[in-house]
Amino acid sequence: MHAVQIVATVLAAAITVVAVALAVRAVLKMTSVIRLGQPDPGRFEGKGTRTVTMLKEVAGHTRMLKWGVVGAAHWFVMVAFIVLSLLVLEAYFEVVDPDLGLPLIGETAWFGLITEIIGVFGAIGIVALIGIRLSNRPGRGRLSRFTGSTMWQGYFVEWIIVAVLICGFLIRGFKAATGHLEFPVWAAPVSHALGNVLPDWEAGATVVACLKICISMTWLIVISLNVTMGVAWHRFLAFFNIFFKRSPDKPAGSGLGALKPMTSAGKPLDFEEADPEKDQFGVAHVEQFTWKGLLDFSTCTECGRCQSQCPAWNTGKPLSPKLLVLSLRDHAYAKAPYLLAGGGKDLTGEEKATEDQLKGVDVLAMAESERPLIGGVDEQGIIDPDVLWSCTTCGACVEQCPVDIEHVDHIVDMRRYQVLIESSFPSEAGVMLRNLENKGNPWGAPQNTREDWTKGLDFEVPRVGEVEDFEYLFWVGCAGAFEDRAKKTTRAVATLLHEAGVNYAILGEGETCSGDPARRIGNEFVFQMLAQQNVETLNEAFGERPVKKIVATCPHCFNTLGNEYEQVGGKFEVVHHTQLLAHLVAEGKLTPVQPVDGGVTYHDPCYLGRHNRVFEAPREVLGTAIEGGLTEMPRNSERSFCCGAGGARMWMEEKIGKRINVERTEEALATGAKTIAVGCPFCYTMIGDGVTGKGEQDNVEVVDVASVLLRSIKGDTSAV
Repeated sequence: MHAVQIVATVLAAAITVVAVALAVRAVLKMTSVIRLGQPDPGRFEGKGTRTVTMLKEVAGHTRMLKWGVVGAAHWFVMVAFIVLSLLVLEAYFEVVDPDLGLPLIGETAWFGLITEIIGVFGAIGIVALIGIRLSNRPGRGRLSRFTGSTMWQGYFVEWIIVAVLICGFLIRGFKAATGHLEFPVWAAPVSHALGNVLPDWEAGATVVACLKICISMTWLIVISLNVTMGVAWHRFLAFFNIFFKRSPDKPAGSGLGALKPMTSAGKPLDFEEADPEKDQFGVAHVEQFTWKGLLDFSTCTECGRCQSQCPAWNTGKPLSPKLLVLSLRDHAYAKAPYLLAGGGKDLTGEEKATEDQLKGVDVLAMAESERPLIGGVDEQGIIDPDVLWSCTTCGACVEQCPVDIEHVDHIVDMRRYQVLIESSFPSEAGVMLRNLENKGNPWGAPQNTREDWTKGLDFEVPRVGEVEDFEYLFWVGCAGAFEDRAKKTTRAVATLLHEAGVNYAILGEGETCSGDPARRIGNEFVFQMLAQQNVETLNEAFGERPVKKIVATCPHCFNTLGNEYEQVGGKFEVVHHTQLLAHLVAEGKLTPVQPVDGGVTYHDPCYLGRHNRVFEAPREVLGTAIEGGLTEMPRNSERSFCCGAGGARMWMEEKIGKRINVERTEEALATGAKTIAVGCPFCYTMIGDGVTGKGEQDNVEVVDVASVLLRSIKGDTSAV
């Protein structure tokens, strides 16, 4: 070995030892913090499915590729990071002797060709990502998805990749210049081209290999000293976060559809036996999230895709799903020394640790432990109440997250504690909760008026108990029974089912609220009370039928009955009315004869589309009933923009920023369509109000998909 090789070898070995030691310490720290979380035993079920899903999402980049160029560029960078890590390993051989390489594969032409191609496309990919980051700098304010991200960390990681890729080509270039490159020109054309312009310097490969190791280990040292550097750590944590996601068999975000049941010590809470002094009611402290929640926070890449799609953030409200997660992450790691020393509050609010246990805890960690999880600026809260209550639970954040963070579950868990223990929530929502408890519907309407929508129809609507033979139970829902606009949809659906000869029946006065608004606001007690009552009623109505079919016009009821009632013992086959209508049209039982003209656009309800993946059925119905085809809004299908009513926001005042329904209405009006079709009574109300607010009610009509179909079949607007 020459002097240069000896120095390079010693330097490479020294920095590697330091980097590995710090990395081990960082991993142990991160693991200890994540293990502070509460049990979540369901995450270990179905390991085979989880493995397949994880490999598909990672290798196929199924979430990232929805972003086109960004996704493709990231895929090449990811592959380059994984495969070209072998070349970092090879650099340890090259600092000793430029003629050395990886055993077995290092001298094969195919290895040279594959790594050369990956290196080229990895370089193109990282340059593209740097360009995208620069063009979306936070200086653009809320328009930038990187607003609030730690920008130096992103730049650091990206330029490290650039430097490592350059070093890889330079090593091969110097080998080619000195005649040591083991690959033919066809297998390493870029490297040979570099060799033609680089000097014949024997120590060149060794020096650059040492530099490459130093750069790589500097990266490892920096991220090891910054365990909250998600933009770097997600390269390792994303595999685990995707593997442990709530529903690995779901085609989209696993945190969509049903909410998690409320748990204590990893077990669903039974309210008949629950004791607030012994059982955990929601989340009051960061350590009360499950370990998967803490893994979520640690994995966040700060990419801001969730932020860019959030209806609250995009209308000037303080909620950013990204910033919420980052706040919880930073708080968890800042508080960790206190918690790891045995600190923490029990469920009565008393300190669990002794003075001796906390004696050596850093003063900053002790100060962090005193901060409330939910609180305003004056209280030094981690999450401001306005952030917590701005969420519509639309799921756009979960849909877009490339590492499967379950934002909605975490937000609702915090709401549960605020509602059930602190009784702290927007005052106007209290009326809705009292109405649910006392009247069985959020409007507080008398139960004996649930069937008033049937008045004026020219046929008898069958009731459960009056007819025995029915295929579908028509779940009308509170809005469909009490809200004037939604009643039009209910009558249209009933008319269409009657026209098609479908055997159906309604519960009438036996129906009560599904419990969706109670659950989304965080009142799990009221939800379970309503859900158990409804499950008992439904099971009695269906009798011994093996398949219990329900059709619902409200996506919130559709989601609750179909996805959440199983948690309280009810298993039903639930379809949305647009799905059933699309089937009836396809079967020829409903035949549109008079196309609706003037242009139609369709608004995807969050709980129908994004949460439950029903995108095509409403469009199929509209496609048969309108003339000239559907005019889509720019944000449609899984990227549809919320109407603003979900998450129980229907019953809360919108006091901050622009109204969400106005934002969506403006997008619909911009299409020039004269009809805005919806598939949800909440959307009907919100967009209808938006059209009125814009003064366009005489020019543009908001109607349900069912009403459009009925109009096309009968040409009779009186029924819609």
